Amino acid sequence: MAPSKSKNPGKSAKYYAANPAAAKKKKAYDTAYHATPARKKYRSDLGKARRKAGVAGKGGADMSHTRGGGYTREAPKSNRGRQGANGRSTKR
Repeated sequence: MAPSKSKNPGKSAKYYAANPAAAKKKKAYDTAYHATPARKKYRSDLGKARRKAGVAGKGGADMSHTRGGGYTREAPKSNRGRQGANGRSTKR
């Protein structure tokens, strides 16, 4: 089930809502990217962490990767919106 729409969308969400052609192009890229074996493993690992934390299937917080290699709970907007300079990670 897809997450509900944010009441306070970020810059990217606003851009793609206003530009359907760009949104279509991004959707095609994302579909191919998330079908790769590396992304499947990444999602699998996060699912395990959510089940272990007892939040799987309940909505709410994401499990965010930490610099030390662990996981912590974090709001989806801040977790998914974080991008570092030149695409570098800014893990917590």
